[in-house]
Amino acid sequence: MFTGLVESMGTVLELEKRPHGVRLVVDVGLSGETNIGDSVSISGCCLTVVEVAGDSLAFDAGEETLQRTTLGKLVAGDRVNIERSLQAGARLGGHFVTGHIDCVGAVSRREDDGEWCNLWCQLPGDWMRHLAEKGSVAIDGVSLTVVEVTEEAFSVALIPHTLEVTTIGQRGVGAAVNIETDVLAKYVEKAVAARKQ
Repeated sequence: MFTGLVESMGTVLELEKRPHGVRLVVDVGLSGETNIGDSVSISGCCLTVVEVAGDSLAFDAGEETLQRTTLGKLVAGDRVNIERSLQAGARLGGHFVTGHIDCVGAVSRREDDGEWCNLWCQLPGDWMRHLAEKGSVAIDGVSLTVVEVTEEAFSVALIPHTLEVTTIGQRGVGAAVNIETDVLAKYVEKAVAARKQ
């Protein structure tokens, strides 16, 4: 479980193809201890640390993860958002983010206004049903508040800090982004559907 508050921007060192997925090696740029077996969010995707070498961590990502996320398209030098898992008793400053990506969305419009930005994203299929104005969404692992929702897209307002310390500041129109809709919306939908049966 994560909060969607990015701790650092890491740098991809290597993406090595393996028989059933890839080995992703990232310089995470974090101080503090991270151990083999820990969960780390890489641009919103929960992965398990399989090797530690100084500031670089290695993760294995399987076929399901590569199909549902942007991770398989990474190359050495790409920047990724990093967040270690939430510890019991810690402050929850964002929202509950599971690290289980629902789909890959696309930036459809970017409206820069000085140091601020309104970003619009489109989602495939019927994932828009889980979004509501003033609800929560995670884009590339960043906890954000939904500003506006239309039938085709939704918008978020980005403050200068978010643009500076996360990869979202680098995302232009057409960029692919990992989307995790609010987990609470999914459970509400399932409960309502069960009552109708």
